[in-house]
Amino acid sequence: MLTIFYSFLSIGFLGILLGVGLAAVARFLALKKDERVSQIEALLPGANCGSCGFAGCAAYADAIINAQADPALCTPGGRAVADRIGAFLGVSVNYAGERKIAQICCRGSRKASAVKYRYQGLQDCNALKPIFNGDKVCSFGCLGLGSCQRVCPSGAIVRHQEGYLYVLRDLCIACGRCLKVCPVGVIRWVPYEADLFVACHSRDKGGEVRKYCEVGCIGCSICQKKSPQGGFVIENYLASIDYEQTGGREEALAACPRKCILPVAISEK
Repeated sequence: MLTIFYSFLSIGFLGILLGVGLAAVARFLALKKDERVSQIEALLPGANCGSCGFAGCAAYADAIINAQADPALCTPGGRAVADRIGAFLGVSVNYAGERKIAQICCRGSRKASAVKYRYQGLQDCNALKPIFNGDKVCSFGCLGLGSCQRVCPSGAIVRHQEGYLYVLRDLCIACGRCLKVCPVGVIRWVPYEADLFVACHSRDKGGEVRKYCEVGCIGCSICQKKSPQGGFVIENYLASIDYEQTGGREEALAACPRKCILPVAISEK
């Protein structure tokens, strides 16, 4: 019995010695974190969205300090953050980007847009899309299962009482996660300062759109006629806006027969 006891005691003592030794070696060999990394990280928005191409704000800050990344890659922070980082580093930062936000270009809820079948599977757009190209008759429309909403780090994507999803302009940080996860491609970038956007993604002819959706664009060109300087473009039976054109768009907004031209809103009632 004493032999077994002494064996356990010696093994335990040896384990303690090894543990202390490993801790000491680890502390001795540990690389000290550059304090500037933490200071740069504090200047970033903290969204950890990955829009810069790095795993998060800490990784991006480390890459900036080690001259492996441009200080102007933070989309959520925009020019203001780029300038703050430049001032901290004592360098001039060339920020060429324009502040932008995502918009879900569809208001075809299941009340307004016809469906082909009743889907009862996993509530994820990427699970629904491969099944007969989604449950909507419109193969271009938002599937509405909220995959984009779940990946949005800022809570900018909300569901309207009618069932469709839309983006709150002042909460969108332009991380791009929603664009990456959407299997339909119905989410697009628009300038933050944009007044209007076309809430439709269908490339079907107008006659077909009328059959399955109450709010889809039919390519009627009324927007072009009512606001000729507004930058409205009709291509593949779908209207879009050239934001380089700064003419008035109010008449097009009022005249659109399908009411698919909408304000870039803070909220939708």
